[in-house]
Amino acid sequence: MSIISWIVLGLLAGVVAKILLPGRDPGGLVGTTLIGVAGAFTGGWLSARFLDKPITNEIYDGATWAAAIGGSLVLLIAYRLLFGHSRSR
Repeated sequence: MSIISWIVLGLLAGVVAKILLPGRDPGGLVGTTLIGVAGAFTGGWLSARFLDKPITNEIYDGATWAAAIGGSLVLLIAYRLLFGHSRSR
């Protein structure tokens, strides 16, 4: 996949992660979107590196989507734990 495909996949993975993990995020929509893109890259890298599941060049592969969404969820949870309570309510 090209870099543009990974960015689009990350944006969609960020939306899915936000749907699966609703609530207020410290970064809002932009922060969640950037976390989705970073999660897609991170999930793909971790999947290829440690799970011995290489990411294919097809955007319709289920393992690619699972890795991207999983990476987005992990980064979104970490982001909420690190920066979730820094905003005054």
